[in-house]
Amino acid sequence: MKYYSLKHGSPPVDFRTATLLGQAPDRGLYFPEQVPVWSPSFLERCRQVPATEMAFEVMAPYVAGSMPDEVLHRVLTETLSFPIPLVRVTENISSLELFHGPTLAFKDIGARFMSRCLGYFAGQETGKVVVLVATSGDTGGAVANGFYNVPGVEVVILYPSGKVSLVQEKQLPALGGNIHALEVMGNFDDCQRMVKEAFADQALTEQVFLTSANSINVARWLPQQLYYILAWAQWKGTTPPVISVPSGNFGNICAGLLAWKSGLPVSHFIAACNVNDVVPRFLQGEGYHPKRALATLSNAMDVGDPSNFIRILELFDGNEPALRQMLSSESITDEDTEKTIETVYNEHGYTLDPHGAVGYLALQRYLQGHPAAKGYFLETAHPLKFPESVERLTKQSIPVPAQVVQVLKGEKKSIITGTDYTSLRDFLLRFR
Repeated sequence: MKYYSLKHGSPPVDFRTATLLGQAPDRGLYFPEQVPVWSPSFLERCRQVPATEMAFEVMAPYVAGSMPDEVLHRVLTETLSFPIPLVRVTENISSLELFHGPTLAFKDIGARFMSRCLGYFAGQETGKVVVLVATSGDTGGAVANGFYNVPGVEVVILYPSGKVSLVQEKQLPALGGNIHALEVMGNFDDCQRMVKEAFADQALTEQVFLTSANSINVARWLPQQLYYILAWAQWKGTTPPVISVPSGNFGNICAGLLAWKSGLPVSHFIAACNVNDVVPRFLQGEGYHPKRALATLSNAMDVGDPSNFIRILELFDGNEPALRQMLSSESITDEDTEKTIETVYNEHGYTLDPHGAVGYLALQRYLQGHPAAKGYFLETAHPLKFPESVERLTKQSIPVPAQVVQVLKGEKKSIITGTDYTSLRDFLLRFR
């Protein structure tokens, strides 16, 4: 499998090179030259075979030529080492719970897959690989956990000060070692801008081998298809589901759309957004106009210029009418998010986190106009990550999962920095 740059200014590369570079030299995102098509027998078989066997069939074409089969098997076994259940909430709505991993967030899947791929590839390099990533919430913790103590890899994570939850923040710097957390006195867009400046800084990249662990990296993006297929294996409906995806940088829903292109049965996708409504406005015909992100309860979705939306356009060959037929988008306010958390708990006994609440309400609104349909939303983070709002609204304390007990006791060890790129550059040069 080869990957081309969406800016079409760099030559195609294999999976290994795309993973190590993160972005193409022309600063475009990598995209696979072919989208594999699954057979009907595979879709039936995935309901019967172990998850790792199904995952191998999905991922093998994407890594072909870059990784031996036995290594891919090991990577997938370690990636899918926790349950991903589809839980019924109401008669028509289910929750795909993606928070049972080590950092209680859906990004554990992509981060674990990428870290193990990069660890394998880094072992073939002669120098140190520096993973540079901006996070609006859960990416940082998942990346930190996935890459902790991976030989030959240093990880630098930028996150916006005061705009992530306590649990999210504790997960970033707690591990130490090869994990370095920079607390930026700005918002997520500032963090993402600084990261993009670093990758565009040729004088820096000639001295430091940088790669990214955001969903712009194909090794983070592509494995997110796997839990959509695991959901299909558990789906009991007679018709394909409507899938509502809490969306910020749009890598997650883009992976779902990629799986659909390969043959996954889906009736419709909903990009469930908070008040950062660049994509909802675009899909309503108002044009694509990035803007500065606003802070919300669903902070991991506070993105004003989603990087992966260009991949979604590529999946549809720029055919906007076809895109709008398969994908709609809803913008949910914080007030409605809080009402949803309270109502769903009181009426159904199910505890949502703010991101899941956005996904639930967007799906509920869609189903009101399509009463024969059923669907599921992605519950992308454990409610414990947002205890203040969730416990206030449900009037219940949230049990602490065992995997984060020690993290919460840990000491915050971040490095405070401004939004000036120079400070990040100076920090990265220590890894020459």
